[in-house]
Amino acid sequence: MDKLKAVDFNALDVSGRVDFILLKRNIQNDEYDLEQDEKDYQHYSYALPFADEIVTLQQNRRRGQRPGSMAIAKAFYDIQMEIAKAKSAVLKTPLPDKNSLNKTMETLEELRNGLKNIYTFYNGYDPGFTWWMKKTYPDTDSSLAAYTTWLSLQPVAKADKAMDSSGIIGHPAGLEKIDQLLQSEMIPYSPDELTKIAYKEFAWCDTEMLKASRQMGFGNDWKKALEKVKEDYVAPGDQPQLIDHLEEHAIAFIDSLGLVTIPPLAREAWRMDMLTTQEQKLASYFLGGPEILIAYPTDEMNYESKMMSLKSNNLGFANAEVYHELIPGHNLQYFMERRYKPYRRVFSTPFSVEGWAFYWEMTMWDKGFDNTPEKKIGSLFWRMTRCARIIFSLNYHLGKWTPQQCIDYLVDRVGLERASAESEVRRSFTGGYGPLYQLAYMFGALQMHALHHEMVDSKKMTDREFNDDFLHENTMPIEMFRAIITKQKLAENFTTQWRFYDK
Repeated sequence: MDKLKAVDFNALDVSGRVDFILLKRNIQNDEYDLEQDEKDYQHYSYALPFADEIVTLQQNRRRGQRPGSMAIAKAFYDIQMEIAKAKSAVLKTPLPDKNSLNKTMETLEELRNGLKNIYTFYNGYDPGFTWWMKKTYPDTDSSLAAYTTWLSLQPVAKADKAMDSSGIIGHPAGLEKIDQLLQSEMIPYSPDELTKIAYKEFAWCDTEMLKASRQMGFGNDWKKALEKVKEDYVAPGDQPQLIDHLEEHAIAFIDSLGLVTIPPLAREAWRMDMLTTQEQKLASYFLGGPEILIAYPTDEMNYESKMMSLKSNNLGFANAEVYHELIPGHNLQYFMERRYKPYRRVFSTPFSVEGWAFYWEMTMWDKGFDNTPEKKIGSLFWRMTRCARIIFSLNYHLGKWTPQQCIDYLVDRVGLERASAESEVRRSFTGGYGPLYQLAYMFGALQMHALHHEMVDSKKMTDREFNDDFLHENTMPIEMFRAIITKQKLAENFTTQWRFYDK
């Protein structure tokens, strides 16, 4: 922060000011995280009384310090003795909760790896070290391994319990954390405002879904129309060929309208892979990034699971999702991020990453890509899912809904297969995603959509110029991209203020 303060902010152009503001934000976030880590460590440090000794040994190793072989052997032996004391301390005062236990186990594994690093560095090179450690190191490593196993079996003071029959164990963030994250992500809306926007977008989806349902002959019973779309799937083994066809079709459509520049290498290098049965418990649809990961039934699934997977990955759903994961979505985005201002990837935000991919779903809809009622229903299903993600994730993290209520909401309100809804909720709360991740699809896309209206619909930029510029600036909060292309004169004490939703 001292170095940053020495920079002449007023001498920077708008792009430099954006980097300054985002770097300052990252440093402040890191400071906050370090403080939280320190607080957390105080809750379980008594279970690792040998930690400081191992850290000191590792620091000396990193500088290549010649070890006092007998002294370092004693230090390793002392660790074995400290483990016995640690066990007594844990038996007397159990770790407070499962989160503390997990962090203790993670730290213990890092410390064990640190000792291994010390041993492999000196062993065989330093004769004294090698002689003293031939038996001492294996004994110490075995003691740490045994302690790890023992620790994993110990009860905690406050055991985590599933909130309901779903069996899903998560950790709701709470209002204070949600507000802090929204400020960091430059989203100037409260959770209540975000929920109201989600309901407005849902209402738009309902209207369009009814139109498509009527065109298919199902009147206002859009769920019957949705079920009809789900029945249109390819046979097992044929899904990869469908993916290839749908992606090439999307690329041809984009090329015909000149919407974005797609480099020849990007066209050539996109690829696909299959999700395992186990992976599909967290992701019953496509995943993506550098490649598209395909969810489709495997021989290990029972009949019910196979049918749910087939119906969940039908042609209509796939038509709207393949280009989300590949080109012009995540695959093109990651391709360009490695080539344009790659230093900005430290400013990455799901509102930019997922927002970009979902923005293309909105764009393809606006451009007429979904030209049949079945394709429209497939696209609307995903848009409704994005709305529902906002509603169920905020309600969960604010302590209003349980995981089972979230699952039921996805099934009843959007029409997900139950197994797919369960994997969706499980992934949201136990898959390592932040509390705002599920909001990011819709709100990142709405930011992009609003900015597109401001810049392209007004004829200030073409579609290609707008989309290429976004990719060339790399990932960042979309309000900062807006500042760059509108050449705003940002203040050093900038705070988020762009109210991008005015419907």
